[in-house]
Amino acid sequence: MERVRLSFPTDDVVHRHPLTVRITDMNYGRHLGHDALVSLLHEARVAALASRDLREWDLGGYPCVAADLAVQYQAETRWPDALVVETAIPEPGRKAIGVYHRILREADGVTVATARINLMLVDPQSGRPVAIPADVRYALAGAN
Repeated sequence: MERVRLSFPTDDVVHRHPLTVRITDMNYGRHLGHDALVSLLHEARVAALASRDLREWDLGGYPCVAADLAVQYQAETRWPDALVVETAIPEPGRKAIGVYHRILREADGVTVATARINLMLVDPQSGRPVAIPADVRYALAGAN
């Protein structure tokens, strides 16, 4: 079986977000479920963007949508583990923002998962992708 392998860009970390595994995040295997992990990533991503004074639903006048998501699971985590989600955002492409997350178990620093999501900004009327506005690039670079 081919596995996803992601390389987390440590030089591009923009935010660290603390989270706790909730009892409702558990799956039948008694560890953090995939659906819950995606929700935790979303919360961390919104907090990371907010730390740059950006809103996911209005990036330079455009909402963003997830174009794809890749997750590499590396360890299990369970309720009530404390986690830290590191978010890294390298320089965006022309029409996509790659957002990386590394989920660490706080107690021992073990990497639970690494994820990458590609966000595309879309025109609200046509639904078509648009180029990343200069002010969004500027904010992501930390120059705000």
